[in-house]
Amino acid sequence: MIVVLMGVSGSGKTTIGTLLAERAGAVFADGDDYHPLANKEKMAAGQPLDDRDRQPWLEVLNRLLRDWFAEGKSGVMACSALKARYRETLQAGMPKGAVSFVVLEASKEMLAARLTERKHEFMSPGLLDSQLATLEMPNDAVRIVNDRAPEEIVSQILAQISSREN
Repeated sequence: MIVVLMGVSGSGKTTIGTLLAERAGAVFADGDDYHPLANKEKMAAGQPLDDRDRQPWLEVLNRLLRDWFAEGKSGVMACSALKARYRETLQAGMPKGAVSFVVLEASKEMLAARLTERKHEFMSPGLLDSQLATLEMPNDAVRIVNDRAPEEIVSQILAQISSREN
Protein backbone atom coordinates (compact mmCIF):
# COMPACT_ATOMS: atom_id res chain seq x y z
CA MET A 1 0.00 0.00 0.00
CA ILE A 2 1.43 3.34 -1.07
CA VAL A 3 -0.78 6.33 -0.32
CA VAL A 4 -0.24 10.00 -1.08
CA LEU A 5 -2.40 12.14 1.19
CA MET A 6 -2.97 15.32 -0.75
CA GLY A 7 -4.70 18.64 -0.30
CA VAL A 8 -4.03 22.25 0.55
CA SER A 9 -2.27 23.43 3.69
CA GLY A 10 -4.37 22.89 6.78
CA SER A 11 -6.24 19.90 5.34
CA GLY A 12 -4.59 17.57 7.87
CA LYS A 13 -2.10 15.68 5.72
CA THR A 14 0.57 15.32 8.39
CA THR A 15 -1.78 14.53 11.27
CA ILE A 16 -3.82 12.00 9.31
CA GLY A 17 -0.76 10.64 7.49
CA THR A 18 1.15 9.91 10.68
CA LEU A 19 -1.82 8.07 12.17
CA LEU A 20 -2.60 6.24 8.91
CA ALA A 21 0.99 5.01 8.62
CA GLU A 22 0.96 3.87 12.24
CA ARG A 23 -2.32 1.96 11.82
CA ALA A 24 -1.25 0.40 8.50
CA GLY A 25 2.27 -0.54 9.64
CA ALA A 26 3.72 1.74 6.97
CA VAL A 27 6.51 4.28 6.84
CA PHE A 28 5.54 7.96 6.80
CA ALA A 29 7.15 10.83 4.94
CA ASP A 30 6.09 14.47 5.01
CA GLY A 31 6.78 15.95 1.59
CA ASP A 32 7.46 19.33 3.18
CA ASP A 33 10.60 17.89 4.77
CA TYR A 34 12.09 17.39 1.30
CA HIS A 35 11.73 20.98 0.05
CA PRO A 36 15.05 22.68 -0.68
CA LEU A 37 15.91 25.70 1.43
CA ALA A 38 15.13 28.14 -1.42
CA ASN A 39 11.54 26.84 -1.60
CA LYS A 40 11.11 27.10 2.16
CA GLU A 41 12.43 30.66 2.18
CA LYS A 42 10.13 31.66 -0.69
CA MET A 43 7.05 30.24 1.05
CA ALA A 44 8.04 31.72 4.41
CA ALA A 45 8.08 35.11 2.68
CA GLY A 46 4.48 34.50 1.58
CA GLN A 47 5.36 33.85 -2.07
CA PRO A 48 3.73 30.85 -3.76
CA LEU A 49 6.00 28.36 -5.47
CA ASP A 50 5.83 28.05 -9.23
CA ASP A 51 6.20 24.88 -11.27
CA ARG A 52 9.95 25.43 -11.74
CA ASP A 53 10.32 25.53 -7.95
CA ARG A 54 8.27 22.39 -7.47
CA GLN A 55 9.61 20.10 -10.21
CA PRO A 56 12.95 19.09 -8.57
CA TRP A 57 11.14 18.59 -5.25
CA LEU A 58 8.51 16.36 -6.88
CA GLU A 59 11.26 14.31 -8.53
CA VAL A 60 12.86 13.70 -5.12
CA LEU A 61 9.49 12.57 -3.76
CA ASN A 62 9.01 10.29 -6.78
CA ARG A 63 12.34 8.61 -6.06
CA LEU A 64 11.23 7.99 -2.49
CA LEU A 65 7.91 6.47 -3.64
CA ARG A 66 9.70 4.30 -6.24
CA ASP A 67 12.12 3.10 -3.55
CA TRP A 68 9.20 2.08 -1.32
CA PHE A 69 7.61 0.25 -4.25
CA ALA A 70 10.87 -1.51 -5.24
CA GLU A 71 11.47 -2.58 -1.64
CA GLY A 72 7.89 -3.79 -1.19
CA LYS A 73 7.30 -1.30 1.61
CA SER A 74 3.98 0.22 2.55
CA GLY A 75 4.24 3.97 2.79
CA VAL A 76 2.19 7.07 3.39
CA MET A 77 3.34 10.43 2.04
CA ALA A 78 1.86 13.81 2.87
CA CYS A 79 2.17 16.01 -0.22
CA SER A 80 -0.07 18.79 -1.51
CA ALA A 81 0.03 17.34 -5.08
CA LEU A 82 -2.29 20.12 -6.19
CA LYS A 83 -2.02 19.70 -9.97
CA ALA A 84 -2.53 16.66 -12.18
CA ARG A 85 0.99 16.97 -13.59
CA TYR A 86 2.44 16.94 -10.06
CA ARG A 87 0.62 13.67 -9.40
CA GLU A 88 1.93 12.30 -12.71
CA THR A 89 5.48 13.13 -11.61
CA LEU A 90 4.91 11.54 -8.21
CA GLN A 91 3.83 8.20 -9.68
CA ALA A 92 6.15 8.17 -12.73
CA GLY A 93 7.99 4.90 -13.24
CA MET A 94 5.51 2.81 -11.25
CA PRO A 95 2.71 0.56 -12.47
CA LYS A 96 -0.74 2.11 -12.81
CA GLY A 97 -2.54 1.83 -9.49
CA ALA A 98 0.63 1.41 -7.42
CA VAL A 99 -0.04 4.76 -5.74
CA SER A 100 -3.41 5.65 -4.22
CA PHE A 101 -4.19 9.34 -3.89
CA VAL A 102 -6.41 10.47 -1.03
CA VAL A 103 -7.66 14.05 -1.05
CA LEU A 104 -8.29 15.57 2.36
CA GLU A 105 -10.92 18.29 2.08
CA ALA A 106 -12.34 20.90 4.44
CA SER A 107 -14.19 24.18 4.14
CA LYS A 108 -12.12 27.29 3.49
CA GLU A 109 -13.14 28.59 6.92
CA MET A 110 -11.95 25.40 8.65
CA LEU A 111 -8.67 25.44 6.71
CA ALA A 112 -8.03 29.09 7.61
CA ALA A 113 -8.80 28.42 11.27
CA ARG A 114 -6.38 25.48 11.35
CA LEU A 115 -3.66 27.55 9.71
CA THR A 116 -4.00 30.38 12.23
CA GLU A 117 -3.84 27.88 15.13
CA ARG A 118 -0.59 26.26 14.07
CA LYS A 119 2.97 27.42 13.66
CA HIS A 120 4.45 25.98 10.49
CA GLU A 121 8.12 26.24 9.62
CA PHE A 122 7.51 28.01 6.30
CA MET A 123 3.88 27.80 5.18
CA SER A 124 2.28 31.21 5.42
CA PRO A 125 -1.51 31.23 6.03
CA GLY A 126 -1.65 33.88 3.31
CA LEU A 127 -0.90 31.19 0.71
CA LEU A 128 -4.22 29.37 1.28
CA ASP A 129 -6.06 31.26 -1.48
CA SER A 130 -3.34 30.51 -4.04
CA GLN A 131 -3.37 26.83 -3.06
CA LEU A 132 -7.15 26.60 -3.38
CA ALA A 133 -6.94 28.28 -6.79
CA THR A 134 -4.20 25.87 -7.91
CA LEU A 135 -5.94 22.67 -6.77
CA GLU A 136 -6.98 20.46 -9.70
CA MET A 137 -9.28 17.89 -8.14
CA PRO A 138 -8.40 14.37 -9.33
CA ASN A 139 -11.18 12.16 -10.69
CA ASP A 140 -9.67 8.90 -9.47
CA ALA A 141 -8.73 9.78 -5.89
CA VAL A 142 -10.43 8.84 -2.66
CA ARG A 143 -12.02 12.05 -1.36
CA ILE A 144 -12.45 12.51 2.39
CA VAL A 145 -13.88 15.50 4.22
CA ASN A 146 -11.57 15.90 7.20
CA ASP A 147 -14.01 17.34 9.72
CA ARG A 148 -14.07 14.57 12.35
CA ALA A 149 -11.69 12.91 14.78
CA PRO A 150 -8.45 11.77 13.09
CA GLU A 151 -9.13 8.14 14.09
CA GLU A 152 -12.46 8.23 12.20
CA ILE A 153 -10.83 9.75 9.14
CA VAL A 154 -8.11 7.08 9.11
CA SER A 155 -10.70 4.30 9.45
CA GLN A 156 -12.63 5.76 6.52
CA ILE A 157 -9.47 5.98 4.37
CA LEU A 158 -8.49 2.38 5.14
CA ALA A 159 -12.01 1.15 4.35
CA GLN A 160 -12.15 3.01 1.04
CA ILE A 161 -8.69 1.93 -0.06
CA SER A 162 -9.35 -1.72 0.78
CA SER A 163 -12.70 -1.64 -1.07
CA ARG A 164 -10.91 -0.31 -4.19
CA GLU A 165 -8.36 -3.12 -4.03
CA ASN A 166 -11.05 -5.83 -3.93
